[in-house]
Amino acid sequence: MGDITFALRGGEAWRSPWADYRRLRDESPVHFVPAAGDNTDFHVLSRFADVFRAVRDTETFSSAQGLTPNADAMTMFDAGQEPIVMMDPPDHTAMRRLVGKQMTPRRVSQIEDAVRVFVDTCLDRVADAGGSPVDIVDVLFKPLPSFIVAHYLGVPAETRANFDEWTNAIVAANAEGSFESAMDATMALLGFAGELIERKKAEPGEDLVTDLVEVGEDVVSAGWIIGFVFTMVTGGNDTMTGMLGGSAELLTDHRDQRRLLLDHPELLTDAVEELLRLTSPVQNLARTTTRDVEIRGVTIPAGEKVLLLYGSANRDERAFGEDAGECDVRRDIDKMLSLGYGAHHCLGASAARLEARVALGRLLERFPGFEVDAAAGRFAPGGFVRRYESLPFTT
Repeated sequence: MGDITFALRGGEAWRSPWADYRRLRDESPVHFVPAAGDNTDFHVLSRFADVFRAVRDTETFSSAQGLTPNADAMTMFDAGQEPIVMMDPPDHTAMRRLVGKQMTPRRVSQIEDAVRVFVDTCLDRVADAGGSPVDIVDVLFKPLPSFIVAHYLGVPAETRANFDEWTNAIVAANAEGSFESAMDATMALLGFAGELIERKKAEPGEDLVTDLVEVGEDVVSAGWIIGFVFTMVTGGNDTMTGMLGGSAELLTDHRDQRRLLLDHPELLTDAVEELLRLTSPVQNLARTTTRDVEIRGVTIPAGEKVLLLYGSANRDERAFGEDAGECDVRRDIDKMLSLGYGAHHCLGASAARLEARVALGRLLERFPGFEVDAAAGRFAPGGFVRRYESLPFTT
């Protein structure tokens, strides 16, 4: 076990981490990583049972010290601006209630027609290419998540172009060692959020920021709304880009599974769960222990960062069977970790599922023989979200 090493990935290193994950699960499921660079000491959990336990036990595995192994992760937020994902219950629970009503499956279903129109408008560009390769990330997989996040925040169309720039810098920070650039991007994003709040006071709309503004500052501070906007932009953009790109690759590689979806479109809703499981756009996030905790004979001390390796847990043979690494759109999935679980279950889970179902459904309907050239695709930097930043697509 001594020769097993773990390092945060980024760029090309994201291409195929699966064999390394399996070795961690089999040989070192509670793996110690000594401090290096900007990161403190941390332990890595790679088996489903251990990660699943940790995400549900918010008393022991706290989010309030940041979600990366970087000890300075919280310094970019002023007091009261902490994003909801970096809160623990009961504060997290109270804040979640304020924003949850617009994200229920019933409310989310109301935007399906608008999402479909947006997707088809993007895919018209593919059709106009006349069979020549296009970058499907640029054409659809990046614009669509931004469209949905902007819809829920009530962001004016003329300001949406900044989202990707800020998000890219923040996601890339740890892998690239560019913490200062992440700080700059975060400050720009937080400043924009403050401007958005003032706009909603003057011009209210049917969106989450308006809802929070109307609650009143005695309940929800402007600082907290700013933190919430940060969470929505950074959490909703790159993650779904990763899921959609990875899904297009899986459907290119597994023609039998694509054939099933073409012959039986009703399978797509369940297939989205399998594609979420295998792509696991957020490959890992950290927690901080609040007490000494023993896992598989290893004692993790209080105050230690623990990296929860979702991408590994979601492919754990102990939870999903020996074919856990294979794509099976008929797989009956009881639980998985791609959208979190328990208190930190993704607020936008319903929107993410709708987004995936509409985008992949329209791709299959309009271009049933599509292919992506994964070998020519380029992965984005950043040690937490696995996504293609470019992916050639042909019809």
